[in-house]
Formats: sequence, structure tokens, C-alpha cells
Amino acid sequence: MTDEAELVIQLKSDTQKEQAFRDLITLFKERLYWHIRNIVKSHDDADDVLQNTFIKIFKNIDNFKGDSKLFSWMYRIATNESITFINKKAKRLQTTNEEVQQLAINNLTSDVYFEGDAIQLKLQKAIATLPEKQQLVFNMKYFEDIKYKDMADILDTSEGALKASYHIAVKKIEAYLTSN
Repeated sequence: MTDEAELVIQLKSDTQKEQAFRDLITLFKERLYWHIRNIVKSHDDADDVLQNTFIKIFKNIDNFKGDSKLFSWMYRIATNESITFINKKAKRLQTTNEEVQQLAINNLTSDVYFEGDAIQLKLQKAIATLPEKQQLVFNMKYFEDIKYKDMADILDTSEGALKASYHIAVKKIEAYLTSN
């Protein structure tokens, strides 16, 4: 496989775009799926958001300037699509984003694609108590081991702010797990 710069050139090429996009999906589908799944919780919802993410990437690849890594740009789209999905679902159910997430976590036990045990479920409940930004930072660092530098590109914020958010999130999660 070619390097990222070559892939971007192919993605912007009229003759190579479709094959390059298939390569892109092969390379990033699983990582983006798990990133989205950590946000929306449900397998079916993650599949829908992943599809929307790839459609948006395909339609907007010509707008990719190369100021950040392609990976960071795609993760930003996936993150925004996930948040938009939760917001729309909350609006449709006439409830809050927090309640939508709580409902999704409660449904994890009946999700055939959820392989976690009671401890994993408890961790998901703890994460759901965090504000949205802390959830994103915690999930990206803890589950995906994304570097703060890359996270700063994805979330468009400073590394220092992200480190602080992660530290606070860890403390809140520890407090939740010890008291529940």
C-alpha cells in the first residue's frame, strides 16, 4: 500500500478515486468503527454512523487540505458524525444526550455484539457520567491509545487541555467505580 500522501492524491484523482477509496475503507474501517462505537455504544448505530462517515469523507476529500494527517481529518469527521447522531437521536426521542447514552449502555447487555463482562459494563456506565468532551478524550486515550498530538488535531484543541481533561476523567471514573 502507498503512503498517506500518495493515497490522498489517488483519492482526489478522477481515475483512481474509487479504488483508492476502497483501499481507504480497508485501512481504516475497523479503527473508525471502534472509535464511533465507543461514542454511540450500539453496534447497529455505529454501523450507520460509520457509513455516514465514509460518505462524508468520499464527498469531501477534495476539501482535505493536508494541514493535518488524513487519519486525524477522518477521525474528526467520525467524531462529529457520532455527536450529530446522538444529538438527533436525543431530539427524536425528546430527551437529553445523557439519557440517550444511558439508554444505549442499558441496552448493551442485550447487544449480541457486546462482548464485555460486568466490569466492562460498569466502566461504560462510569464513562457515560462524564461530560461529552471528557468522554471523547477518555475513549480515544484509553481504548484507542491515540497520542495527544493526534487527538489535538482531531478535536481541534491543545494537548495541555486534553491531558487535563483525561486526568479529570480518570479521577471521576475512579470515584464512580469505587462508590458503585
